[in-house]
Amino acid sequence: MGIEQRRNPRRSVEGRVDVYDTIAERSAGILGDVSSGGMLLIASGPVPDDALFQFRFSLPDGSRMLPTVEVGAHVLWQDPASAPGQYYIGMRFIGLEPSVARMLRQWSEPGSA
Repeated sequence: MGIEQRRNPRRSVEGRVDVYDTIAERSAGILGDVSSGGMLLIASGPVPDDALFQFRFSLPDGSRMLPTVEVGAHVLWQDPASAPGQYYIGMRFIGLEPSVARMLRQWSEPGSA
C-alpha cells in the first residue's frame, strides 16, 4: 500500500447514498467516499474528462441523514470499475459554501463514524 497523498481525510460512505445531478435533473450515481475536498462517484458510465457538475446528496449520520447539500464538482480522473458498466470517478469540490465545507470536514474527520 502506498502513502496517502490526499490533503483532506476521506471517509467511506456506508450504505447507498444517491447523488443527483441538478443540471441534468437525473441520478448521477452513488457516493463511494467523501472528504472536505472532493468525492468518489460510482457511476453507470464514463463522463466527459475535466467536466463540471452540480450535485445534490445527503450523508448518513448514525441513524439519521444530515441536511441535503449541493456541491459543485470537477472531474479529476475516471477508471472502469470491476463491475461491468460501472466507473469510479474522482472529483474535487469547487465553490463550496462555508457551512457545507465545515459539515463535510466534520463528517469526514477520523473518529466521526
